[in-house]
Amino acid sequence: MKILHLSDLHFGKRVNGFSMIEDQERAVARILEITDAERPDAVIIAGDVYDKTQPSAEAVRLFDALLTGLAERGAAVFVISGNHDSAERIAFGGSIMSESGVYLAPVYDGNVRPVTLSDDYGEVDVFMLPFIKPSHVRRIFEDAEINSYTDAVRTAVEHMEIDPGRRSVLVTHQFVTGAETCESEELSVGGSDNVDAAVFEPFDYVALGHLHGPQSVTRETVRYCGTPIKYSFSEARHKKSATIVELFEKGRVEIRTAPFVPVHDMREIRGEYNEIMKKSFYEGTDTSDYLRIILTDEEDVPDAIGKLRSVYPNIMRLEYDNSRTRAGGAVIASEAAESKTPLELFGELFEIQNNKKLSPEQEEYLASVIESIWEGEK
Repeated sequence: MKILHLSDLHFGKRVNGFSMIEDQERAVARILEITDAERPDAVIIAGDVYDKTQPSAEAVRLFDALLTGLAERGAAVFVISGNHDSAERIAFGGSIMSESGVYLAPVYDGNVRPVTLSDDYGEVDVFMLPFIKPSHVRRIFEDAEINSYTDAVRTAVEHMEIDPGRRSVLVTHQFVTGAETCESEELSVGGSDNVDAAVFEPFDYVALGHLHGPQSVTRETVRYCGTPIKYSFSEARHKKSATIVELFEKGRVEIRTAPFVPVHDMREIRGEYNEIMKKSFYEGTDTSDYLRIILTDEEDVPDAIGKLRSVYPNIMRLEYDNSRTRAGGAVIASEAAESKTPLELFGELFEIQNNKKLSPEQEEYLASVIESIWEGEK
């Protein structure tokens, strides 16, 4: 059985004020190209279909075009909600759409039933687990001890009817411990949203969403496919791709990728203004790429952004890296902050203001307060 694994489409997203709709339209076209070439039996979309819980009309139109195109090609389609989505909006119409082979995960209620597909090797059970928090699972299983995201996902998995003799696939949207993150992902304070990969042991393949870089975690078959396009400069070095999974007899899984080619790549340029503006510097490159330009001139260039855009129209960020900014720590702080949790950032601010570090008791209390806010609890 062949599966096309996608996630984190983030339809409707804007990056540094730029609409990504054109890029996302190209991504939809490329997904359909891959589907035509690979002819998968199933297509998985592992959450974060939209960038906001109330998506724009353009975003809904794009998702509609994608689902329609996939349905026309005859593949079964599995969609779950991510942390950016409204679970209720993603689930809407699921009972009717399942008749067309499009399966939308319902709002989590503790009862995750598989959709069963079959091939020459037998049956494959596909379980859809949307993004969940400990509070979601505690409300349903009141007697279970659920103190962490790992506890929540483990409890959800334990209540699935998994046949160990059959092949099974889990579609979910969580942060698995040990995975590589970047600034464009919303992660919880202090890593408290980590899920131990051991909870996924019963599954032959785990189709993950949430993290934007394609990667496997702990074992090849626990995998993030990543985003189809780049959504921040922390993703500039990513090689975006869709993941193609082939399930043979139980215990044998083969994984490969199909590349996405962006309309506009996302990259960084560093150098002095006069150097960057020379034709010999930019000749042969795509000047329409989304750019973060870091000028190393010691003096600010008057109207630098306007002048640079005459050559590079899609500048998203302009920064200076010189003796003045380094003395103030602006560039260093900006880059370092991208990889820090809210707890770490607050701790640094506390130390600057009070000339001492947070005590262990203060850290524990602060972590619980931020986590309560994250969980939406008082």
